[in-house]
Amino acid sequence: MNKITKEREEYSVFLKHLQEEKEETSNFAKTLLVIVAILCGMVIGFLLLSDTDLIQQQEEKSKNKSSWFSTFISKLSLKKQNQEKKPFTMPLFTKRQTILLVGTDASENPADPWTGTRTDTIILLNLDANSKSINAISVPRDSKVFLPHDFGIQKINAAHALGGIQLTKETLEETLGIKINHYIMVNDAAVEKAVDILGGVPIYVEKEMHYHDYSGKLHVNLNKGLNILDGRNAVGYLRFRKDGLGDIGRTQRQQWFLRGLLEKLQSPQTIARIPELINVVTSYIKTDLSLYEISQLATLAKNIDMNKIEVATLPGAPNQKGSVSYWILDPEKTQEVIDRMIYRDKTPLNNNQVLGGIIYAGRKTEQAEQLKEELEQTGITVSCFYRADITHSQFIAQSSSISIDFYNWLKKKVSYIKNTQFVYDPVKNYCPKSDFTIILAGD
Repeated sequence: MNKITKEREEYSVFLKHLQEEKEETSNFAKTLLVIVAILCGMVIGFLLLSDTDLIQQQEEKSKNKSSWFSTFISKLSLKKQNQEKKPFTMPLFTKRQTILLVGTDASENPADPWTGTRTDTIILLNLDANSKSINAISVPRDSKVFLPHDFGIQKINAAHALGGIQLTKETLEETLGIKINHYIMVNDAAVEKAVDILGGVPIYVEKEMHYHDYSGKLHVNLNKGLNILDGRNAVGYLRFRKDGLGDIGRTQRQQWFLRGLLEKLQSPQTIARIPELINVVTSYIKTDLSLYEISQLATLAKNIDMNKIEVATLPGAPNQKGSVSYWILDPEKTQEVIDRMIYRDKTPLNNNQVLGGIIYAGRKTEQAEQLKEELEQTGITVSCFYRADITHSQFIAQSSSISIDFYNWLKKKVSYIKNTQFVYDPVKNYCPKSDFTIILAGD
């Protein structure tokens, strides 16, 4: 039996396995959600790299809800190589949990960093202890929604300024028809200070970024290419929107920043800076989670399978009403994302014809040709293959049938996608006829 035949048979077995899987269905009939991950990305990064021993040891010393953050940061990056893993136990989070992560803008009141602020970042994390997976869905700040309690139609980021975290939570629950179990809030200033302590975060800036907003105290001066962003420039990079893509372009940059931050947090140099991180970040976190719940959450995060982290971008379109711009979500596509990411619905591959796309930077032509050949050897038809000026590699699932399991299976069969970020985007702007698109960037 030759190699191609063998690969095709293995692929057929995989398809058959997926078709036999049965998952519970949902009656969800509401709409909303979209992408983004920034300051919250910081929280995710800390969780993914933390342990819980110190949290439990210092629990009696805690006097307020924000002190948990200093305890679990103190274990940041202290995982010992070759250390035996502790048994995975999760007495608290036995069911899936949805946690609301928000990042607020600066407050004019130094004594109260939260009241009256708007949420520049809104992201929902769906955690599953059984499958050890995380699904992350972000909500664009410009999303047009109806706020409860007679506040009327507003942008979603206005909810916090008008009614605090409870109004933000209630708005999302009523709009999306979901249950939010807990929340974590982060202040913008935490990012700037923490990034400086870490010695900067490496980011490939995809375009020239020069913008000054004196009233908003935002100044961005970044050149295209690889940059080591200090705290001030990191905040500018994350908040920059003057590129024609608005909030959606900023969302993509936040995802790229998250990857760079996670890599930085994994470096050995981070350990020596933990005391400084503790002193700085504690003041900028607010949550309704108890220390015990945080310890359980940290245990869950520590055991998360890094190959089972999925990020979604909710589809929509920009809309201008006078001087106010909104992001109008696509109801049908939004529901697809909600069903997949929150309710964990799965769509089986119904046939053996899977279409894949490849978009590659000019300097990756040879790798793209090899990738195309390897995909075809597994029985996948490459229906889209072209060159483009792109700077960040990704694996984009465009069909609901392309699961994280399929992605992990495919990584074992083909080259050049092992370190790509998995994104679910049902809009299909990349390769309209493809079930998935692999982007090979020139960075």
